[in-house]
Amino acid sequence: MDTAAPQPPYDLLGVGIGPFNLSLAALAEPVPGLRTLFCDQRPEFRWHHGMLVDGARMQVPFLADLVSLVDPTNPWSFLNYLREQDRLFPFYFAERFQLPRREYDHYCRWAAERLANCRFGTEVTALHWAGTSGEGPWYRVELTDTATGRRTTVRARNLALGVGTRPVRPEAFAALAGHPRAFHSADYLDRRADLAGARDITVVGSGQSGAEVFLDLLRRHQDDGVRLRWLTRTRALAPMEYSKLGLEHFTPDYTRYFHSLPGPTRDALVDSQWQLHKAASAETLAEIHDHLYERTIGRPIDTAPVEITPGTGVTDARPGPCGGLELRCRHTDSGAEHVLRTDAVVLATGYRAARPAALEPLAPLIDWDETGRYRVDLDHRVATRPELTGGLYVQNAELHTHGVGTPDLGLGAHRAAVILNAVTGRTVHRLPTRTAWTGFAPPAPAPVGQTPVLPRPQELTRAATVGR
Repeated sequence: MDTAAPQPPYDLLGVGIGPFNLSLAALAEPVPGLRTLFCDQRPEFRWHHGMLVDGARMQVPFLADLVSLVDPTNPWSFLNYLREQDRLFPFYFAERFQLPRREYDHYCRWAAERLANCRFGTEVTALHWAGTSGEGPWYRVELTDTATGRRTTVRARNLALGVGTRPVRPEAFAALAGHPRAFHSADYLDRRADLAGARDITVVGSGQSGAEVFLDLLRRHQDDGVRLRWLTRTRALAPMEYSKLGLEHFTPDYTRYFHSLPGPTRDALVDSQWQLHKAASAETLAEIHDHLYERTIGRPIDTAPVEITPGTGVTDARPGPCGGLELRCRHTDSGAEHVLRTDAVVLATGYRAARPAALEPLAPLIDWDETGRYRVDLDHRVATRPELTGGLYVQNAELHTHGVGTPDLGLGAHRAAVILNAVTGRTVHRLPTRTAWTGFAPPAPAPVGQTPVLPRPQELTRAATVGR
């Protein structure tokens, strides 16, 4: 362990560098006098590397970059990236609001490699609450250089957890753990070669990842006789909600409203709003249909070795007795069960917020809710025991408290600005008080004969704060 004299505490230390903590780093860097450090154990920035499929596009406009929706003049904006890459005119003539996934990844890499407060190859191994000294309350943060193994300790007054999410493998597929031909879509590009020789491939999951994997397989297996199957639990392959007013669920206004609701109501809402944040884009679904249409010109559509089966869940999966895999399936509407035999499975079954191992020393000081989740206030600060007075903030771990906008890149810069304002105790970034035409809360009660008045966003904020 490095025993050098301690440096002054960082005002904010970020654990993990995904798009959200990278946004926080980009907005924090130009703030005078603010000492920040962001650490990631990986040697370089990587964003959904396994899903950077050719032709795949973002589901949000390019303005949902690291900084623009808070500070469009910031040097880490996407437009400035284009300027630095001499791509402004090509982008202008492309006339596309949504970026290729590969370009968004390259943009984030460009920023991560140049931001002085980002340190890769550095694992945060433990977080301890050290208490209060002459320099105020602070955490003791243990770091390990992943290349040399050298360990150091730094101090921080506030922490921001941005460790991202982890792939979900449903319990029904537990028996296939480690199977070379049963893997999560997060590893699709790295494992696609493992599908070579498979004559029957099944994709499970109705979201954007499932649609993109299925479309890529369709393009790669046009007339080679390989049977492709898309299996989903949802009753319909409905597209993601993308109407202008529907998208107002991804505004700070809706976040404030959602946060003010009782916990059980919030949980029920998240489950019912899958089409807002888990469905595939209409464009990708259209591409799949167009491909199948052109593929079957001049012949009956049932001659194509393709199956798309919604409303069907997998209840058990295991290696088959004669090779391949066996999936036991149940049709949701009829309750009918059947066994499906396939050679390979790609699980596009989503992601779940992760709790970093480094957090364990702090776990007894966190005020967990009744189901073991963070209690998070409107400033994205985690509730803790009274003796822990340093700020502990989370990014993309508050779906249950802040709603469907939590994983959305369009709210990333706004959330980062909220955290920065809270950490500094002042308005570093001015934020709008109204961001949606929609009024999500009911009208305020009014005396008989008077017109009810809708609550202003700041009133919702105060009410939610008082209720914490």
